Amino acid sequence: MRIHSLHHVPFEGLGSIAAWAEKNDHSVTTTRLYQDNDFPGMTDFAMLIIMGGPMSVHDSTTYPWLEAEKTFISQAIKADKTILGICLGAQLIAHVLGAKVYPNKKKEIGWFPVNATPNAQKNSITRALPESMEAFHWHGETFSLPKNAQLLASSQACKNQAFLYTDRVLGLQFHLETTPASARSLILHGQDEMVPAPYVQTPEMIMAQPARFEKINALMHALLDALSLGARE
Repeated sequence: MRIHSLHHVPFEGLGSIAAWAEKNDHSVTTTRLYQDNDFPGMTDFAMLIIMGGPMSVHDSTTYPWLEAEKTFISQAIKADKTILGICLGAQLIAHVLGAKVYPNKKKEIGWFPVNATPNAQKNSITRALPESMEAFHWHGETFSLPKNAQLLASSQACKNQAFLYTDRVLGLQFHLETTPASARSLILHGQDEMVPAPYVQTPEMIMAQPARFEKINALMHALLDALSLGARE
């Protein structure tokens, strides 16, 4: 399967998704928005993966390429592509679908529980999500639920943590792809955000239990296995 990924900053890549793609012999191409790379044609990929970043979907003045990216994502949805959006990626999908993206009441940075909704168990793609899990978070904004989308997960600090649209478009506000290396990179480049708050952990707390990363990476792979079954070349 041909996968295309969208990256917004050099320090936030595919994480454990890269290992999943290699294990399954999927090819991966990348548009690095921060380098003004071109977008592929709609016939050049089957799955689109939109990664995170520190900017907002509303920051088009600072990042002019955001408008072109939104157009590309909209085209991919209309072309019935299989799409996964993570953090900013999920916010971009929600925005393109007409939902609001706005500051959450509290920032979430670190490891916090996420609870699956009954909708998650009704769908073969998201049935892999446990009823409750400890996920990795790094976000200050959230989104309203797009029209016709199913809410899949919530946390105490943020109601809309995951959604599924038309059985092909999955948005995750939280991170399951994060590895110890990618977490260290986020900490290095996001230290100014790590101020004391109810849902903001210290770097030491984030890195304290390596087994956490293994658990979320296994969940990420299970979700990708299910999501990729419906991908059309």
